[in-house]
Amino acid sequence: MQQHYRSRWRSIRIMYLTMFLSSIDLTADASFLGWIIASYSLGQMIASPLFGLWSNYRPRREPLVVSIAISVAANCLYAYVHLPTSHNKYYMLVARVLVGFGAGNVAVVRSYIAGATSLTERTSAMANTSACQAIGFILGPVFQTCFSLIGEKGVTWEIIDLQVNMYTAPVLLGALLGVINIILIFAIFREHQVDDLGRQCKSINFEAEESDYVDQNAQGSIDQVAVVATNILFFVILFVFAVFETIATPLTMDMYSWTRKEAVFYNGIILGAIGIESVIVFMVVKVVSKKTGERAVLYGGLLIVLIGFFILLPWGKQLPNIQWEDIKNNSIPTIIFNEMFTPFWKLQTTQLPSNQTVEPTGCSVVQPWCLYTPLIHLAQYITSDILIGLGYPVCNVMSYTLYSKILGPKPQGVYMGWLTASGSGARILGPVFVSQIYTHLGPRWAFSLICGIIVFSLLLLEAVYKRLTAFSVRYGMMQG
Repeated sequence: MQQHYRSRWRSIRIMYLTMFLSSIDLTADASFLGWIIASYSLGQMIASPLFGLWSNYRPRREPLVVSIAISVAANCLYAYVHLPTSHNKYYMLVARVLVGFGAGNVAVVRSYIAGATSLTERTSAMANTSACQAIGFILGPVFQTCFSLIGEKGVTWEIIDLQVNMYTAPVLLGALLGVINIILIFAIFREHQVDDLGRQCKSINFEAEESDYVDQNAQGSIDQVAVVATNILFFVILFVFAVFETIATPLTMDMYSWTRKEAVFYNGIILGAIGIESVIVFMVVKVVSKKTGERAVLYGGLLIVLIGFFILLPWGKQLPNIQWEDIKNNSIPTIIFNEMFTPFWKLQTTQLPSNQTVEPTGCSVVQPWCLYTPLIHLAQYITSDILIGLGYPVCNVMSYTLYSKILGPKPQGVYMGWLTASGSGARILGPVFVSQIYTHLGPRWAFSLICGIIVFSLLLLEAVYKRLTAFSVRYGMMQG
């Protein structure tokens, strides 16, 4: 029994590592077009249900190893995109899609953790998983910054035509870490399945039958209303955070007259601080949820996010500095999204005349709302950052935890795949919202609509509140 417990938690910790490594995106940089960046989420959205389905009927080691191998291959492909004499962006696109496809193993990781933990262990394990994911997101840009010291030229390994520089070194590290991850999965990872009380039970995922596993034949059906509602809530949570990330640079450029370089730099620091805040929240929420329950914590998290966006609404009479350079120089910038997913750092493309070297700053006059929309003060923005950085991780981990408990002891791979896919879809649509609403109508409309969406999610949560209960509690197998 003790040996099984130790083996189970060693395997869970390997899943923590897999989640961490899958979240370090080392192929993204600020030179990418928006649609290439979005291809990562598109690949993950497609792959998540497929890997989830695979994990329902076969040992989970199979989709895990294959998905990581795809990521390794994608990183290697990215390292060689400089070799072709043309169409390099298309090779980048393929590499990004494959990296996102490999990251579809998130569904397998979470379904394994859901099946390998009891109800009392679930929230803590899901919080640890989300913390590993958050740390991966934080360290990705950090690694890229460190490797920038190598420089653009770097060194060339002529035998295999490999150029190691500030662009290829991060992805080569990603490939190496992927290989190490595969080795650890073969060496340490084992299939484990326990019921909601923590008792060992049989699973289709085991490579061999073992006599000391009890058969778990769950009676009752999954509450599909609760499943759909949780997917909608998760989509909203990821969508509003994607909007928050995407809107940061154009908003601060418009409101505080920051240059594009300043906006990217300062917001990078802010997002890094939010990532650290998220890791702390993931640890705290494990304790809080034991006293109040996951549903109440989720409700509280949504309220905090709502307050964060409400604070961002423009108030008062002071207007932002207006950028008149375009009128003076008869050079009106084009704010048209050539691609569906133009990146946030290209939302305002100001054409500088040949005799001008200083980038014009302020709220561009070609955005009509700049002439009448009040300034969003820096204190508002920072306060909002703190609140959204507090509420988002709470909502994220509670959604996953509730979802896994609602699904119960049955295989969760496909369901977790759909949940991951809904989150990926939200991250694709976030920049679209910014391009269509913020750029053309301004922050008042953008943040009002976001507040309305969050209010809708709160009403939905209120409507299904009693249905968001664990499978075993719903059917009387355990006390809630």
